Amino acid sequence: MMPLFLFLFFLLMVAYAVLIAYYHKAWNRLPAFTATDPTPSTKISVVIAARNESKNIKELLQSLYEQSYPKHLYEVIIIDDHSTDDTWNLLNETYYPNLTKIAARLEQQPEHGAYKKKAIEAGIQLATGKLIVTTDADCRFHAAWLQTIAAFYEKTGARFIAAPVVMNTNKTLLSVFQSLDFITLQGITAASVYKRFHSMCNGANLAYERSAFIEVSGFEQIDNIPSGDDMLLMHKIYKRYPNDVHYLKSAAAIVTTEPATTWKQFFHQRIRWASKADRYDDKRIFWVLLLVYLLNVCFLVMAVASFFKNIWFFFLLLLMLAKVLIEFPFVNSVAIFFGRQRLMKYFPFLQPLHILYTIVAGWLGKFGRYEWKGRQIKK
Repeated sequence: MMPLFLFLFFLLMVAYAVLIAYYHKAWNRLPAFTATDPTPSTKISVVIAARNESKNIKELLQSLYEQSYPKHLYEVIIIDDHSTDDTWNLLNETYYPNLTKIAARLEQQPEHGAYKKKAIEAGIQLATGKLIVTTDADCRFHAAWLQTIAAFYEKTGARFIAAPVVMNTNKTLLSVFQSLDFITLQGITAASVYKRFHSMCNGANLAYERSAFIEVSGFEQIDNIPSGDDMLLMHKIYKRYPNDVHYLKSAAAIVTTEPATTWKQFFHQRIRWASKADRYDDKRIFWVLLLVYLLNVCFLVMAVASFFKNIWFFFLLLLMLAKVLIEFPFVNSVAIFFGRQRLMKYFPFLQPLHILYTIVAGWLGKFGRYEWKGRQIKK
């Protein structure tokens, strides 16, 4: 039994090593983009779904107001998703000269808990821009954020653009763990989009043509899924325009978001992300997720077996070291881009926690329920 298990584990580890090496090579080959055109022409609509964001609204609007992009070429549309705090009042009270700000409320409660999709949809209906840019209310932006996105769009003619996101980090274990996990996901996102290996992105920093959104009927057929306003939409557009989906690798395009403040909040967020895994029309990512999940389950099985036979603990440490050596060069190269290389000293020591979290979040994403913005959502 033991030789067979170790053989299967070894096969999974080899497949995983090949996969990570592929991502690493793709990340390194993905060229960085720098905006050079001083005369942009694309009208942009920044669409944001907001619920109970009173602590973030003013800083969000300030960050959007400070964009170097010409004020007449972008508008900010914020849809209040049934906030129970002071979000709506602050939206209407906050004013910035020359900034076109449209605030509206989501009137109807969606049947399937797809609140964010309905809010974004409502924002796009109000939009006058050619290019829709979506982000979250707790995000902050480089002054050249919109300038860079517009320049990239005008150069490539992309129908859909996935762009970089990084988390703020403090000295807590939770924030460091989230930041490293998020950096890894961002590296995989960039590599997979660049190579068209599978569809992956994050809704905190996306851009897509309004016409492309309409052509694929927006969120139709995925509007019964609470999550997926990013990746599921991305794949719909990818199927229509497979050569026009791009990743924007630029420091000026990085969006900074806030980490979850509690472990409970973090797990609910990751369970929400995992809940759409079995709804991916893109089967390529399904096999990647299955490989990663099975590999982590094998680590857990070996950890349990270690309590009964010491030899299992030896193999556990050996394979854990192999996992770190496989992942570290890739994650480190992504961390350098995001200015988070100082966090890599914690990377090896957080492996056991990452394995456990992957297993739990993946399982509950399939069979559990989660809380999001004060709402209980059942899978």
